[in-house]
Amino acid sequence: MSDETAAAEEAEAVAEEAAVDLRFGAVVSKSHGDVVLHASVETYLEVCSEARADGFDQLIDLTAVDYLTYAGERALPGGLTPERFEVVTSLINHVRRERIRIRTQVSADEPTIPSLFDLWPGSEYLEREAFDMFGITFSDHPDMSRVLMPEDWVGHPLRKDYAVGAIPVQFKAASNER
Repeated sequence: MSDETAAAEEAEAVAEEAAVDLRFGAVVSKSHGDVVLHASVETYLEVCSEARADGFDQLIDLTAVDYLTYAGERALPGGLTPERFEVVTSLINHVRRERIRIRTQVSADEPTIPSLFDLWPGSEYLEREAFDMFGITFSDHPDMSRVLMPEDWVGHPLRKDYAVGAIPVQFKAASNER
């Protein structure tokens, strides 16, 4: 049995136990009136593929969140385990005028999730930004390199444990003499 099949069966078992809804094989919740799907890393690509097939033809946004300081303080439906990182993917179906958000828990020990580049080529930059700022790697991405920070930059600035330091500001025409 593949990891994807096992993860899908586990999601269905969790859904049955907790009497929660499933959509595209992911646990469904509501947040401020929006539909939120909770996919695992193993089912993320499958859930997104099924959403694409169902008419969610545009990726609106893809970002990440570091919950280092809030690890145990957030509730997830269906007994899902919170992880340090979360990848949040927003999709829209223009025909039905419907939006969904897909939240995926990503472990700090192995911050890797499949790339959506083959489904939505526009995800390329957004995934690079999440890599650059949070250190989350997107497997099968065509160019997993920094996009905002210099290539030789050490660390990922939006991680909660990134050391805050002072970077001197330099202006071209300014002089330090008085």
